[in-house]
Amino acid sequence: MNNISADILRRAANIKLLLMDVDGVLTDGTLYYFPGPDGKPVEFKGFNTQDGLGFHFLNEVGIKTGVISGRESPAVVERARILKMTYVYQGHLDKEASFNEILKEAKLKDEQVAFIGDDFTDAPLMLRAGLSCAVGNARQELRAVAHVTTESPGGDGAVREVIELILKSQNLWQAVLEKYKLSENKRKTIGL
Repeated sequence: MNNISADILRRAANIKLLLMDVDGVLTDGTLYYFPGPDGKPVEFKGFNTQDGLGFHFLNEVGIKTGVISGRESPAVVERARILKMTYVYQGHLDKEASFNEILKEAKLKDEQVAFIGDDFTDAPLMLRAGLSCAVGNARQELRAVAHVTTESPGGDGAVREVIELILKSQNLWQAVLEKYKLSENKRKTIGL
């Protein structure tokens, strides 16, 4: 993300919860079906590992995460478990009721939530979120209402871009770099 405005940084600095759609955001939106042991089709999804590591960064600093998806998939449940997501809502094309329930449980206001979307069903949440983010290949209508659009497409690092924006705006990114020995001072010491 280039040219991040002071308004976007202010919005990102206030985020306590990151929510997102799944297909087209956490994945590239492609659905794969293979025959299961009983001969019935089983759905498979691909998830980006760099996005996944970003979730671990958020977990370490206490920023909660979750998904609100119109589709139901066991793969999403498993990925959410691995990434320690707090909220997993599936099978809801009308996502506002889920959003309201999550905010009530988390005791947060709209402005404390970031939402990442890619298609029309995400628009109501993006219009409410304190930081609304569209993935790089989101529908043009969603990019038009987003506070920020990622450079990466959904399923290919877009979530990680948003995570890094949030961490940088809250002055938490340097600690991540230091943990992995990538801080500016360390790089100077080894001649990079």
